[in-house]
Amino acid sequence: MNALPVTQISGLPAGGDARLWVGDWRKRDTAADISAWDALAVTASEPNPFLESWYLLPSLRALDPHGRVRLAVFEHAGQWLGVIPLRWEPIYYGNPLPHWRAWCHANSFVGQPLIARGFEQAFWRALLGWLDRHATLALFAHLPQLGTDGPVHHALAAELAAQGRAAATVLEGERALLATDLSADAYLEASLSTKKRKELRRQHRRLGEEGALSVERCEGAQDIAHWTEEFLALEASGWKGRAASALASSSATATLFREAMAGAAARGRLERLAIRLDGKPIAMLATFTAPPGAFSYKTAFAEDYARFSPGVLLQREALALVGHEGIDWIDSCAGADHPMIDHFWRERRRIAHHSIAIGGSARRALFAFLSRLETGRAPRGIA
Repeated sequence: MNALPVTQISGLPAGGDARLWVGDWRKRDTAADISAWDALAVTASEPNPFLESWYLLPSLRALDPHGRVRLAVFEHAGQWLGVIPLRWEPIYYGNPLPHWRAWCHANSFVGQPLIARGFEQAFWRALLGWLDRHATLALFAHLPQLGTDGPVHHALAAELAAQGRAAATVLEGERALLATDLSADAYLEASLSTKKRKELRRQHRRLGEEGALSVERCEGAQDIAHWTEEFLALEASGWKGRAASALASSSATATLFREAMAGAAARGRLERLAIRLDGKPIAMLATFTAPPGAFSYKTAFAEDYARFSPGVLLQREALALVGHEGIDWIDSCAGADHPMIDHFWRERRRIAHHSIAIGGSARRALFAFLSRLETGRAPRGIA
C-alpha cells in the first residue's frame, strides 16, 4: 500500500487549521518528529505510554519492519496534536471481516490515542473523516483497549453522537487500579485481612533467613542495560520461558523490551523495583510513569522461591509509588480477575473495545447488521 494522502481540516476548538497525515510510520521516525511526539506526550489530555515515541517506535521497528502499520498524525505547523497507529486487517477475531483497527500488540495494554488537551473531538472528527474516505474493503473501524472514563472517550462519544454515526461497544471489562490517598501501610491494612498481612510478614521473615534480603528502587537510567538483562533472564526462567511466551523467547520482543526500557529511563518515565537475595533478583517490576498516572508494565519472579510469595511481597513494595509527587493512580495492566493483584488493588479501570461504522450508507447498513449479530442489539453508540 502506498503512502496515504494528507487531509485538511479546519475549525479546531483552539483555532487555526490542522491536518491529518496518514502514512508509513517509517517516514516519521526522524529526530524532528520524535521531538514533536515527545512534546505531545507532555501535553496529552490522557497519558498512554504505549503510544509514546520511546515505546511505539521500538514496537514498530521490532514487530512491523515492513511498514504495514500506518501512523495517523494530527498536526499543525510542526506541532503534533494527536497520534494513533492504524492497520488494515482482513480478519476480525477469527472471522473474515476486513476492517481498519487501531494497532495494538500483545505487550501494549492501552489503545487510546495520544491527543493534546483541547483537541480531542477535532482529532476524532479528522480520523473518522479519513476512515470514511479510505474505507476501501474495510467494513468498519475497530478501536481496542480504550479507557471509558476520560476526555478521550467522552470526545469520541460526543463526536459519534454529533454525526449520528453508528457504533457499538463489543467488549468491555475491568482490571485492577490503584487510586488512593492512603499511605501504603494504611491501604494494605484496608485491602488485606489481618490473617493475610500476618502471613506476608512471616514470609518476609522466612525469606530473610535465606540470605541478605534487600529492596531496590530505581528511577534513573543508571545500570539500565544490566537491569534489563536481569529481568529478561528472570522471566525466562519461569513458566513463561517454558511456554515460549517470555520476552526473551523472541528476538523481536526482547529487542522491543531493551529499547523501551532504555527510552523510558532516559525520559524519566520508568520506575524499577526489585527484591534481591544476596544480590540476585528474585522478583522484579518495571512500571511506566506518565503523570498523573503510572502503568505496571512487566513483572517476574523466581519460582524457586514461590513458597515465600516474592511476587506478592514485591507488590507490597510497589504500593509506595502512588504516594510519589504527580502519581495519582496506577493501572495494573493486568487481565480481569487477576488471581493476585485483584486482592491488593481494590479500585477498577474499565477498558472497552469499540467498533464504528465508516464509509457510505450501504457500508454503514452492513455494519449495523454485523454489529447486531455480534452484540445482539443495534449499534446505538458508546456510553
